[in-house]
Amino acid sequence: MPVTNPWLAGPSPTARLDRDRLQERILQLFSTQNMCVLATAGPGGPLATPVRYFHLDFTLMFTAVADSPKMRNLAADPRVSIGIFAPLVGQASSRGAQVFGRARVLHPGDPDFDHHWPAYRWQSDHVERSRSLDEPPAGPLVVVPAERIVYTEHWLRREGYAPRQFWRA
Repeated sequence: MPVTNPWLAGPSPTARLDRDRLQERILQLFSTQNMCVLATAGPGGPLATPVRYFHLDFTLMFTAVADSPKMRNLAADPRVSIGIFAPLVGQASSRGAQVFGRARVLHPGDPDFDHHWPAYRWQSDHVERSRSLDEPPAGPLVVVPAERIVYTEHWLRREGYAPRQFWRA
């Protein structure tokens, strides 16, 4: 029987990408997707929430309503896990990242807010909601600098690399 991707058969290679190549692949994933699943834990238990994100290098960011369940959870425990993945059409296309870090809630006037805010593309939301582009949102910006990333890409097997790669800040 013909096999579409014979390199997927058998044991996975164990070779590691060098740091520069791994970082390039992770940033390419971050730049080509815009939705993630944010996992938080709080007094009410675990919560996994789909959110639209933007990134500045290895820092992911999103906005949220200040009294939302995810924001209450972040106030109780800033540790998060974020899943980002490309559309899956088969094992060969399996590509994603698990990002681990600590969320920080930034407000206008905070120097870190001023550093990250220009990379947050709020304008498309305003256009979609018929809001003025002269009035940017005033809500908090949540930033998650990646501490650790588990990157998975099964296409790497074709090049002799392990499909699961590990990155640390």
